[in-house]
Amino acid sequence: MSDPKAMWVCACLLLIIGSVKAALSGLYIDNGVDQTVIHHSMTRHERMVVEHEILELLGLGERPRRSQAPPLDRSAPSFLLDVYKQLAEEHEQARPTRSSELALSGEEQHAIDESDLIMTFQSKRHHLGALRHGHGRHVWFEVAGSPGDASALLTAELRLHQSPTHSEDPTSLYTIVAHRVLNVDNMGSLQLEQVAAVNTSAGAEGWLELNVTSALASWLTSPADNRGFFITMHPHSQPERHIKPEEIGLDEPRGLLAEGKQPFLVAFFKSGPQLGSSDAGARRKREAKRWRAHGYTENYLRNPLTDTSHWTTRSCEIQTLYVSFKDLEWQDWIIAPDGYGAFYCSGECNFPLNAHKNATNHAIVQTLVHLLNPTKVPKPSCAPIKLSPISVLYYTDDSNVILRKYKNMVVKSCGCH
Repeated sequence: MSDPKAMWVCACLLLIIGSVKAALSGLYIDNGVDQTVIHHSMTRHERMVVEHEILELLGLGERPRRSQAPPLDRSAPSFLLDVYKQLAEEHEQARPTRSSELALSGEEQHAIDESDLIMTFQSKRHHLGALRHGHGRHVWFEVAGSPGDASALLTAELRLHQSPTHSEDPTSLYTIVAHRVLNVDNMGSLQLEQVAAVNTSAGAEGWLELNVTSALASWLTSPADNRGFFITMHPHSQPERHIKPEEIGLDEPRGLLAEGKQPFLVAFFKSGPQLGSSDAGARRKREAKRWRAHGYTENYLRNPLTDTSHWTTRSCEIQTLYVSFKDLEWQDWIIAPDGYGAFYCSGECNFPLNAHKNATNHAIVQTLVHLLNPTKVPKPSCAPIKLSPISVLYYTDDSNVILRKYKNMVVKSCGCH
């Protein structure tokens, strides 16, 4: 956030859009005397350029397109929305609450902490969907086009919902086995490879978690090999005796009311866009070229946040800046948040540098030298000294869902450097 150009791009996201679709967008900033004033009315072309810049900052080439509002009651987005709420509460230093029935295991919690990209894949129909191999159930997920690759995959889980049954002995133990479908011959016979298993009881209710990391890693490397999973069930003490899914509440959910019970795949990646990475210079060159292509000059791009010539002089402190995804009309693909308080640092670092200015020792020395030779040594700059991350939850084009963490996006405190 200390890069003036980056601050300007983020500031441009504060778009105040009227109820009329053709209305101009506006950039609103703090004028320095506790008032919010309009700085510049943005044309449609300017807004398009700014949207492109922020999408690139978020690691997206273009915005996903959706024809309808996201169905948040489906199992995949519901799970990640629960994770998003927990992360948001942790960032606010509040005690996490688990409002969803999709309770998180210890291994999942560790994966959430370690990953910076979490993606869920909703089960879809496949040409093998009607296939039966004894007793069992076929589930398939479209994993091609995932932003993560096999080398970045930390872990992956297949989640299946179990409903309680009216079994004579609800405590009877059963084993659920997930097989990777390797091949299907002309006679419909399956070649299977066991990848995970979990035990449950007939009277249990909730989500079963099966570790399928090896299968997903293989499919990410070679998507053409993805023929899905085949799920089998048997009494724990009788592995040779297969039973039907409905006997222990694993029958396929039907109808709109069962959307929240559909199987889904969740993958945790240690990857994603790294803000301020080594290609930042190349990105800035592309940004400058894009702005010049629209006829904007360097004077036009003057950063309104650091240009304090029209403000009353004040000490270095945090200022309000809100980035609104909703005003960008991105609510058709961004599930949460509507926007976030980015904030920024502005003000003077004048002598003496009091404790409340969070000045470094170097800044104190630089201030003293500046007093002796103001034309040669500038005053210290007001800059962020503590930043926090944000998480963004959004749909991809094919209705799968991604939760991405972005580091150093919110200014928590400012100081003189």
